[in-house]
This record gives sequence, C-alpha cells and structure tokens, in this order.
Amino acid sequence: MREHVDAVLLDFDGTLADSAPDLIAALNRLLEEMGHAPVAFAGFRQRAGEGAKRLLLAALAAQGQERPDDATLRRLIETLIAYYFEIETERIRLFPSVAATLERLRDGGVSLAVCTNRGECSTRRLLAHFGIDRHVGAVLAGDTVAKMKPDPGHLREALAALGATPARAVMVGDSAADVDAAQGAGMPAIVTAYGYSPTPAHALGADAVIEDFAELPAAIGRLFRGSSV
Repeated sequence: MREHVDAVLLDFDGTLADSAPDLIAALNRLLEEMGHAPVAFAGFRQRAGEGAKRLLLAALAAQGQERPDDATLRRLIETLIAYYFEIETERIRLFPSVAATLERLRDGGVSLAVCTNRGECSTRRLLAHFGIDRHVGAVLAGDTVAKMKPDPGHLREALAALGATPARAVMVGDSAADVDAAQGAGMPAIVTAYGYSPTPAHALGADAVIEDFAELPAAIGRLFRGSSV
C-alpha cells in the first residue's frame, strides 16, 4: 500500500462512523422539551453532517418556527450538544469494513489522520470507543485547527503532523467540504456514497466514489498507479 501513498486523511461522521442516530435523538429530545414535534430520522439523516446549528434551524424551519434570537439560539445549541454528548456512544456504529480497512492501511505502512469539524475530545472518545484510535497517527479537529474544512489549511495541518506531502496523500470524506479542502490542498479526494451529503456523491466532484469502505485501497491504487491494490 505504501507504494501508492504515504498518508490517508479521513473525515469521521458519514465516512468512518454513522453518528446520525444519536444526534437526531438528541435533537428530538430538545424539540420535545420546546413543545415541538420530533423530526423523522429519514428526513434529517442527510443533515447530520451540517453541524448542530444548521440541524436545529432546519428542524425549526420545517415546523414553521421562526429563527430564535441569537442569545436563545446559542443556549439551544449548547443544550443540543450537551444532550448529544450524553448519548453519543449509544447508537453510533462504524460503517461496514472500516475497522478492517484501517488496519490494512496501517499494516501497509500508510499513516492515517482524522480530519473532522467535530471537537477533538469527542472525536478521540469515539475513536477509542471503537478501538480504532490505535490506527490513527493524528487527530485534527474543529476546535484544534486554525481553520476548519472546507479550508485546505485543515488538511495541510494534518499532512504536517504526519510528515507527508499532498502528492503522496489522499482525502477520504463524504461532503463537498471534504472535496473542496482536498482540491485546495492539492490532493485527490475520495467520497463515500453512503455518507450524509445532501448532494449525490457522484456530483461532488471527487476523484473517486466508493460504495463500501472496503473499496478504499483499490480506489487509491487506481488513482495513483492505474491499478488495484
């Protein structure tokens, strides 16, 4: 594997793990306390990667509610995040083949970094929860980088942490932010078809799309050497 790349940068939510069930459960708890109806999971799963603020505002708008004033909105977002942290390991699952594929990449000499806009404490807690933290050489989180994705600086910080260059690295994510950050940093992007992007994966402008995480090594091989791994 090392013959193709030195580093693989990985988004977390919608790429490695399906965290939407816990997030939407926390959202519905808050909505019910506010006297509103809960949202349907199927209708809001694709919004799980947008962040707490956008998720909450979308839920309120869907029920015909006006946007709260700034102070109220900040308080509601803080409550939503607190509710989420209480249950963040209850329903979350790794997507199929993630653990085995990460191990394969590491065994092949590839350095791995998680590049996520979620906070570092939560990210590390969830990586450890699934026992995949041992494969990850660096965590570049939303509250520890100078600028978050889609800013390419997020990925550049990860490359520096791993001692890698854009020419020998690839970004794997599920959103336009992941693709834009990768292109800005001068590296290819691979996106998952099963992630949270409201835009279809094949329309995101990535260099490759994978239907299952197990396809990642072969996709990297085709991009870098014109052959499967």
